[in-house]
Amino acid sequence: MSRSAVDTSRSGAFVRFWIADAVSNLGTFVSTLALQLLLIETLHADQTALGIVRSAQWLPYLLFGLLAGVVVDRVRRRPLLVVADVLCAVLLGAVGVLALTGHLTVPILAVLVFATGSASMFFTAAHLSLLPTIVPAPGLASADARLAQTYSATQSLGPLVGGTLVRLLSAPVAILVDAMSYAVSAVVLATLRLEETRPEPSAERHLRSELREGAAWVYRHATLGPYAIALHLWFFANAMVTTVLVYFATTELQLGPIAVGLVLAATGVTGVVGAGLAPRLGRRFGTGRVVTTTEWLSPTAYALLLLAQPGPSALLWPLVANALFGLAMGVRGPLEMSYRNLVTPDRLRGRMNATIRSFNWGSIAVTAPLGGWVAATWGNRTAIAAAVVGLAASALILWCSPYRHVTGEGEHQRGGAATPVSPEP
Repeated sequence: MSRSAVDTSRSGAFVRFWIADAVSNLGTFVSTLALQLLLIETLHADQTALGIVRSAQWLPYLLFGLLAGVVVDRVRRRPLLVVADVLCAVLLGAVGVLALTGHLTVPILAVLVFATGSASMFFTAAHLSLLPTIVPAPGLASADARLAQTYSATQSLGPLVGGTLVRLLSAPVAILVDAMSYAVSAVVLATLRLEETRPEPSAERHLRSELREGAAWVYRHATLGPYAIALHLWFFANAMVTTVLVYFATTELQLGPIAVGLVLAATGVTGVVGAGLAPRLGRRFGTGRVVTTTEWLSPTAYALLLLAQPGPSALLWPLVANALFGLAMGVRGPLEMSYRNLVTPDRLRGRMNATIRSFNWGSIAVTAPLGGWVAATWGNRTAIAAAVVGLAASALILWCSPYRHVTGEGEHQRGGAATPVSPEP
């Protein structure tokens, strides 16, 4: 790694960006568990209701995700991040207060979660696209790895904190902690010093053509195209497991909030290890080989959940499954993110990231209620088994595609196999 890459990743702007990201992610993983326990224990919701609320959270990506990409490419991104953080803080604060006062219902929660998801959608598109402005290309893989490690660390700590808060205080209090984390993130980002030029307005800009250009860049690209399709299927299948996992653990395996938090935390612990290994593995074997190989760990990990049974060893297989899953995510995450940003021009990054994220997260709006219905009708294990099949299909698609041969930064610098088909509609 070059000296400039290390120095860049330690710059004041990146450190503030890093801190804001860490605080916000910690709160998010606290409320991820708390929200599901709020539905199960306080509102007495079943798998179908869990799926509906989860669908509401990700439906904005399906409805407005592509539009968010156009907006992000038209405005300065840092102010957009601050506004989105403030909105999330207010909306989650409302969830916590309504729950504490006994006025929260499943429909009201779905509406508030939908609004929060909308704000988060704009934040995500801007967040992914701002990092290359803060960190130049030579340090981008290192910066992405640091962010991924921090994400995995908060993924470990968040569920444990969330489970403890739910056990000692209540689920609404845990959700209020997440609201506070968004407020802190907004303050830190507001003080981030960054020379970000506002994109020049153009009379030739048209929403439809910009949407088509962003989508064409992704799906006509020689390697981003198959990568995006495989990733969409991965998210679709993964959502079936994540929708029913907490319900499966609490009702079928009889695990308490802290034990469930420990299961979810295992993903983050191994994710930290994986993210630390990612840059070295990418340089040694190439981004494509590493990503397509670790992709097979996802269906393998979730297949282990089917071995879990109630009793003294109920915690064993969920822990092993989530640990293996986290390792795979930790390794592939930084390599994927740095590669797709490196091969995309800055003017298209917002639309590229929003296009991929829209169909990724938007698929959850469909899969979550479907997974909840499958679990409620045929059982949690059936839903998990169906997801394993989908994850295996995703791994196979990526393994058989040109993406397996991409090498990462060096390829970007040479303009070799990463050269896309023309992005023009």
